Parts: sequence; C-alpha cells; structure tokens
Amino acid sequence: MRFRLTPRETSFYDMFAASADNIVTGSKLLMELLGADTAGRAEIAERMRAAEHAGDDATHAIFHQLNSSFITPFDREDIYALASCLDDIMDFMEEAVDLVVLYNVEELPKGVEQQIEVLARAAELTAEAMPNLRTMDNLTEYWIEVNRLENQADQIHRKLLAHLFNGKYDAIEVLKLKQIVDVLEEAADAFEHVANTVETIAVKES
Repeated sequence: MRFRLTPRETSFYDMFAASADNIVTGSKLLMELLGADTAGRAEIAERMRAAEHAGDDATHAIFHQLNSSFITPFDREDIYALASCLDDIMDFMEEAVDLVVLYNVEELPKGVEQQIEVLARAAELTAEAMPNLRTMDNLTEYWIEVNRLENQADQIHRKLLAHLFNGKYDAIEVLKLKQIVDVLEEAADAFEHVANTVETIAVKES
C-alpha cells in the first residue's frame, strides 16, 4: 500500500460496511419472499422498502462525507462509484419485490430461488469484504468469487428465460415474470460492478 504523509478520513469504511450490511438484510427479505403468501409478500415489500430507504440514507451520507472531506482514503471517483454500485443493488432488490406484489404473482417460476440464493451469497461476500478496504487485505478471493457467482447468475437467467418462453405461460404472465427475473439479474450484475470497483481500488492502492 502506498505510504501517505497526510491523515485520511476513515469514516468511509464504516459507512461502506453499513451499506453492505443493509444489502444482506435485503437479500434475506428476498429469501423470505419465496415462501410467503400474498399477504406476507405485501408485508415483506414494506420492510424491503424501508431497507431501500436506509440504503439511500447510507449512500447520501457517503456523498455528504465525500463533499466535506479534504483527504479521502482513496480516489474520490472510486468512493462515488462504490457507493453508487452498492445503492444500485438495493434498488434492484426492492424493485423485484415490489413487482411481485404489484403484479400479484401467484407463483414464481422454478429457478427464481436459485437467482435469489446467488444474490444472498454475493451479499454475504460483499459484507465480509467491505471492512477489508481498510487494509486492502484478503480481497482477491472476494472479487473472483463474486465474478463467478455473476456467471452462475447469467446461466440461471438464461434457463429461466427459456422456461418462460416454452409455451406454458400466457403472454401477459410472461411479460410480468420476465421483468422480475430481469431485475434480479440486474442485481447480480450490480454485485459484480461492486467487486470490479473494489478490484480497481485495490490495484490503485497497491
């Protein structure tokens, strides 16, 4: 790591960790969604909305700290990118739950549980990785594994699309379900964007 003569604002590390922990909360709500009935899904959507708002607050806190800090732990554009990518994950997870409720989906297609399991694992890895930004240690395995998970998510997504277009569902139902599985795929992509941003930061700081 580069030697610095100036002090650095370290509260960013805690804020990134808090943002990632909130994403874990969101992933657990997605898991709850799988086994919930219609009334339960509406209640989960309310809790997911609250988690998404908490994520927004965490992101705004990072931006505020960034604008008021003279010295930052790493490049400002990377801080902004990392905060934005973390926020995107929560946005996509909240959108997926909201769509399930708004579209009154009775049964999610087989394979969605695999999508959500991948997201839950990526959330755990991301939460574990954020505190390591302080030292830049033990991060390589994190971004390698998240990239592997994103590749797995791509495969699951393609199989889901093939299932949706096999003639079992009517056209309107296909449109509804496709939008949901597409948003979950975007969440997987967003986890990869976080991992790639962390890799960029680590390379710069090495």
